[in-house]
Amino acid sequence: MKEKLSLATARRVALAAQGFADPRPAGAITRRHLQRVLGRIGLLQIDSVSAVVRAHYMPLYSRLGPYPMALLDDAMQSKKRMLFEYWAHEASLLPLETFPLMRWRMARAEDGMYGGLAKFGRANRPYIEEIFRQVVDRGPIAASDIEGAKGSGGWWGWSQEKHAFEWLFWAGRITTHSRRGFERLYDLPERVLPADIYARPALQAEDAHRDLLRISARAHGVATGNCLRDYFRLSPADMKGRLEELVEMGELIPVRVEGWDRPAYLHAEARIPRKIHARALLAPFDPLVFERTRAEQLFDFRYRIEIYTPAEKRQYGYYVLPFLLGERIVARIDLKADRPAGVLRVHAAYSEPCAPPDTAAELYEELKQMRDWLGLERIEVTPAGDLGPALSDIAGRSITLTPPLAKA
Repeated sequence: MKEKLSLATARRVALAAQGFADPRPAGAITRRHLQRVLGRIGLLQIDSVSAVVRAHYMPLYSRLGPYPMALLDDAMQSKKRMLFEYWAHEASLLPLETFPLMRWRMARAEDGMYGGLAKFGRANRPYIEEIFRQVVDRGPIAASDIEGAKGSGGWWGWSQEKHAFEWLFWAGRITTHSRRGFERLYDLPERVLPADIYARPALQAEDAHRDLLRISARAHGVATGNCLRDYFRLSPADMKGRLEELVEMGELIPVRVEGWDRPAYLHAEARIPRKIHARALLAPFDPLVFERTRAEQLFDFRYRIEIYTPAEKRQYGYYVLPFLLGERIVARIDLKADRPAGVLRVHAAYSEPCAPPDTAAELYEELKQMRDWLGLERIEVTPAGDLGPALSDIAGRSITLTPPLAKA
């Protein structure tokens, strides 16, 4: 038992738990590699922004390197699917085995629903049932396939049809069959999920919460109670007594982490490597950093996504990816995949105080790899940010220099 962990040790534990202690595969990447990563991290958060690539594709790339994205597409919508979609941390792809663990949330949603959907459900239950009958008769079907459906995106722009589909999705009465572009196609879960998965009985809520905390603890390696709870968005009431039970069972070990002001828990099977040799660009929604307080405490890295910040008020850029090198997050880069032009555009790059002298060179190697993975032809760098000029110097003729851009 370790009663106290240094911050450096806690970082290594966290990185190992997320799969960054292992070298990237040298050969062809297969479903087995996907399964191994998903078994560690437990979920892939979904987000609609495609400035570089949609968020759920990135965590696998960060850990495995260039992999065929069709592998994930197949895993989430084929007859041999490995994943289903539901609300976990946010909208997420989850291993099929997690389905019985989420049924308490589906039942709770159907009984009381959440936020604005609750009000919609109370006022429109007959209409919701009519939409459900449409799915039964016509699925897989999108909200836009319903005659007269209109909407402009976002909660306030949702059509009546989209509200009804989302209510049914929360309640677990329908699920994502596949996607058309990024639009969900819905069907009945018994027609989408493997029969043996769908037939598994729902767990009692307390048992499901305990199992979700087990997944969270394994994915974190070491974490505070708040971070363990946040991974699957459990409430404080859902957590009550569960951590103490896992401690009593010997699955979690209470520890103190240097510099943290709250008690922490070490997973009993957590790896504690002596060294981590990682190099990866991370999506803003990567499980390593999506809990911003944890990212700050572990890596001294204050990170906020600025997509919804007015351009003139952005500090770093529209879509900024952290850069992990070794055991630290050493830089951040405002990046865009300009697919019509075949260009990976570096709008700006910034180093962190802990950045070693070879940060720009290592970052450029990672950019070349990402360019190839995305099927782009070249990299263009705007020498903005303290790291931008160094990137252009290292790249030489491989990079087309452009004048600094005004923040768009």
